[in-house]
Amino acid sequence: MPEERPERPGQANEPDRAGEPGEGGGVRPVASQHDWDMPWIEAIGAGPPERKALAAAFGEGFRKTSSLMQLLGQAAADRIGLNATDLNCLNILSFSGELTAGELARATGLTTASITGVADRLEEAGYVRRERDPRDRRRVVIRLVLERALHDVAPVFLQLVLGWQAVVTQYTDDELRLIVQFYAQMEQVIRDHLARLRGPDRPGAEAG
Repeated sequence: MPEERPERPGQANEPDRAGEPGEGGGVRPVASQHDWDMPWIEAIGAGPPERKALAAAFGEGFRKTSSLMQLLGQAAADRIGLNATDLNCLNILSFSGELTAGELARATGLTTASITGVADRLEEAGYVRRERDPRDRRRVVIRLVLERALHDVAPVFLQLVLGWQAVVTQYTDDELRLIVQFYAQMEQVIRDHLARLRGPDRPGAEAG
């Protein structure tokens, strides 16, 4: 007897959104009604019609998620009382717990002078401390004050995390492994493009 799987968000409405049957009797996904806005869509939609529609939906989903994450970052920063850049730096610090000013500058693409301002503001607000690295007293690290972050920042994202957890329960372990692999691959794609955008060939970069 086939295993019953819980319905995923939006799944019940998908046939209504698609308009034409796909190969094998399935429903062929359709791209946004705003495809006329995207003259580059053919670049990500090579292949049979169903594959092209999936590729277009993939690209549109990525762009929507990117825009929503930017909006979320700004809204969260406003609620916490930080600016969006400072909150992003705090988020980056949370992955390792500490970074030097130079490391944080490279991670964000900001200048070391800008990072000094970020660290000053975060330190004044109680979210970070500057400390000598016990392994190398010549290094000064910017260290996350975890207790303050958990008190002020974590509650702002609590409902979002609970929503993520609810979505996760609808997938098998194998499906989650595939999703995690996808995220890792997309992270590398984004890092590679960031490097290109920040490289010497970027518009406005000084020659020589």
